Amino acid sequence: MSAIRPGYARPLDLRNGCVDMSHGAGGRAMAQLIEELFVQAFDNEWLRQMNDQARFAVLSGRMVMSTDSHVVSPLFFPGGDIGSLSVHGTINDVVMSGARPLYLAAGFVLEEGFPLADLKRIVTSMAGAAQEAGVAVITGDTKVVERGKGDGVFITTTGVGMVPPGVDISGDRARPGDRVLVSGTLGDHGVAIMSFRENLTFATSIRSDSAALHGLVAAMLQAVPGIRCLRDPTRGGLATTLNEFAQQSGAGIRIAEAAIPVQAEVRAACELLGLDPLYVANEGKLVAVCAPQDAERLLAAMRAHPLGRDAAEIGEVIADAQQFVQMQTAFGGTRIVDWLAGEQLPRIC
Repeated sequence: MSAIRPGYARPLDLRNGCVDMSHGAGGRAMAQLIEELFVQAFDNEWLRQMNDQARFAVLSGRMVMSTDSHVVSPLFFPGGDIGSLSVHGTINDVVMSGARPLYLAAGFVLEEGFPLADLKRIVTSMAGAAQEAGVAVITGDTKVVERGKGDGVFITTTGVGMVPPGVDISGDRARPGDRVLVSGTLGDHGVAIMSFRENLTFATSIRSDSAALHGLVAAMLQAVPGIRCLRDPTRGGLATTLNEFAQQSGAGIRIAEAAIPVQAEVRAACELLGLDPLYVANEGKLVAVCAPQDAERLLAAMRAHPLGRDAAEIGEVIADAQQFVQMQTAFGGTRIVDWLAGEQLPRIC
């Protein structure tokens, strides 16, 4: 952020104005954009210092940091937008370690000509999502590219959190006999994006599940501090997440198709679009692996939280030197759930 605080001839036209190249040039116009839009939206003690970095106290314990870039198209979709998504996505990556999220940094790449009204809407959404999660956006950066080279806005967020003592969650800790749980219906986000793009309509609106999962994870850890693995199944969906766990842990995983929660509208949309719900992205769900004796208690804790009310146990970890993910189909057969080949749904996060 720039430290310049000049007086401005007139305020930004946040209703009818557009981003221009001067907003990324490092001068008066850029300082005005930062002060009148970003600082007002994200206002906090660290950002108000207006330095090129943020100084913050480090708590004792293990720190976690994650970064994620967001290029979703369209920028606004049922259930969210690129602003809230950029906050939720990075917070979720941090909390999948069991950490408490603390701070965010945000980098914006803006396209010349992008409406300031839309930018304000996005930034306001980001600020609301961060405030709801109790996380402060404490530093950032803004760049502007020429018209036609940026597709409106891209956002990169970096998150910092702290792992409490005694928590050790990692994708390499799954053991044969462990149970696999999901926190709710799968495929909602990816199908919401694609349905909106293709102007598909269903009996009920399909909305993105985009949400920050810190509260759900905290409730889960209170019930079962020894959770083995956590991950949010974003790009590549459930199938990719399970294959990652299998590879990291050197084991196999067996799941039951009938146990996997998928909304009827999402399943219908996937059939229409030729997609497999197992590979469709989610932005407000998680996959957990726990010891068999903890599964019932963990499932109950998940279902007691608003973001886990549709949680389900879907399978178990098995001994398998080839590290395959297998699924018992609804017809009684078995098929391999392999890694995603190619890109099913581009620009969904």
